[in-house]
Amino acid sequence: MSSVTLSNITKRFGNFTAVKDLDLVIEEGEFFTFLGPSGCGKTTTLRMIAGFYYPSEGKVKFNEKDMTTVSPENRNTGMVFQNYALFPHMTVYENVAFGLKVRKKKKAEIKKRVEDVLEKVRLKPFIDRQVSQLSGGQQQRVALARALVIEPDILLLDEPLSNLDARLRDEMRNEILRLQREYGITTIYVTHDQVEALTMSDRIAVFNVGNCQQIGTPTEIYNQPVNDFVAEFIGETNLLDVDWKEDKEEFYSEGLNKSIAVIPPEPEMSEGPLKMSIRPEAIQVSEEELSGPNVFLGNVQLVQFTGEAVHSFIAIHESDVTLKVTDLNKGPSTYLKENAQVYVQLPPSQVRVVPKAKKE
Repeated sequence: MSSVTLSNITKRFGNFTAVKDLDLVIEEGEFFTFLGPSGCGKTTTLRMIAGFYYPSEGKVKFNEKDMTTVSPENRNTGMVFQNYALFPHMTVYENVAFGLKVRKKKKAEIKKRVEDVLEKVRLKPFIDRQVSQLSGGQQQRVALARALVIEPDILLLDEPLSNLDARLRDEMRNEILRLQREYGITTIYVTHDQVEALTMSDRIAVFNVGNCQQIGTPTEIYNQPVNDFVAEFIGETNLLDVDWKEDKEEFYSEGLNKSIAVIPPEPEMSEGPLKMSIRPEAIQVSEEELSGPNVFLGNVQLVQFTGEAVHSFIAIHESDVTLKVTDLNKGPSTYLKENAQVYVQLPPSQVRVVPKAKKE
């Protein structure tokens, strides 16, 4: 296992800056995820760790050893690509054994290590099958086995589940996490899927336009976003513009046309354009009148049934705001009716005021 330290990393391609001034420490044995939309710099960062790209500025260290310009084959990392990059004309055994043969290991050692890792990924019965005859999930496990069999210090995964259907993605999330825990290997995972990041990671780095916006545990990222981009990208939220009132003790929402009671933001967030964020599942709704702060009257515009949850869109009276509210599915008798008048409460403890993300 190795820790990974990125110090003031910047990567440019001509005049385009893909990653800017990134400082990051990934601990030994940690499952760390780079999360963000396409083109945000997460895969570029992973490739600098793998050695496929060298940074324009800054240093990459494994366990305090400078690896900035070390070639990929000398970094002892295992990588699983988005398209798996398997050899279709080879068997499962030959694909998994390939890296060990390149390292000139003895035949007996290769056989033992390949059989051991295929046992762990539950593919030993398929050892002599052509990979072209395997399902997508099985091919993904072959790619994992090939990366793990060389006993890497760091496992790198670049959107490995994006080609799988939803049910198989769920299964493979559990499989990857099981293997990571079993091997105790430092793992860096790239994805644009928030569910993957939240369910698998010890910590997450959220990227946007080449900048790391926030680093934290899944609960920190979700419950305490540092700006409106993170709040909106992680899960779902209702975002509204707010401003300090003159006494700077309350916030005013022009959209809701009302002062809002909230937990005060951190001091460094008190200047500049601000947004209030509240998650759909945190909003309270009742057909009976509610008491307390942040209560609004509205009409149900739309009800969406998703199976496990029910989403309701509620237009707030005397405003141009429609709030999304989410409840667990507890049976048809509990669903709100479209066009019904309801009371909506935004609990102050669930409202977070955040700055707008900087456009760089």
